[in-house]
Amino acid sequence: MADVMAPDLVGKIVLVTGASTGIGAAAARAFARAGCRVAIHYNASLNRAEEVAADVRFAGAEAFLVGGDLRASSKAREVVDATAAHYGGLDILVNNAGGLVQRVPIAEIDDAFFDAVIDLNVRSAVAACSAAVPHMRKSGRGNIINVTSIAARVGGGPGAAMYASAKGFISTFTHGLAREVVKDNIRVNAVSPGVIVTPFHERYSTPAMLESFKAQIPMNRLGTAEECAGAFLYLASDALSGFVTGQIIEVNGGQLMP
Repeated sequence: MADVMAPDLVGKIVLVTGASTGIGAAAARAFARAGCRVAIHYNASLNRAEEVAADVRFAGAEAFLVGGDLRASSKAREVVDATAAHYGGLDILVNNAGGLVQRVPIAEIDDAFFDAVIDLNVRSAVAACSAAVPHMRKSGRGNIINVTSIAARVGGGPGAAMYASAKGFISTFTHGLAREVVKDNIRVNAVSPGVIVTPFHERYSTPAMLESFKAQIPMNRLGTAEECAGAFLYLASDALSGFVTGQIIEVNGGQLMP
């Protein structure tokens, strides 16, 4: 049954990159409950992506699995175009794919690491947006939702300066793209998660680090991927956020109050 809070999302075509786990998976499931036709992008986690697709179909929505390593611009464009070809268009793009790669102190950053972080977090999103805009222009409207991070505002945790800087690029890019395509009836916004319990932190943060992060959060707990999903639905719905563009929605339990 579609989410009655956003009836205009019923039947909309949405592509969520990095949708096999974490925030992307939660967003894909939420869009399914809202009645969208969902494209679930994955790279290495096909089995997890298939689980998300099963949940999407259980919710009564259509699911389309599309794989690819978005670090290559050509593959990012292929994923967008494949979604549009499969469903006959594209209404909503969620640029969620990204990652820390690893924690590296500034003095140890080399060109290979620099490129790895930029390719994964920046090049992928820029190429996907570039491919999505023509499809949205063709239909006369669209919504792009990028995923940035609280790290973009505060510089990131230990060894995460490059990741934080890449997300800072995404935040600024969101503002610039929003201005460029507003005349095409395309809105561009971003969701900025704080410390969310996902495979990201399971991989890159020790229990002690997570405890120190939690101590900085007024709600005195870490967030869940599902608690980010509502922000995506809000920004994707013209009925709920039709006068909102170029904005960054912070989901962080009060850790940062800009």
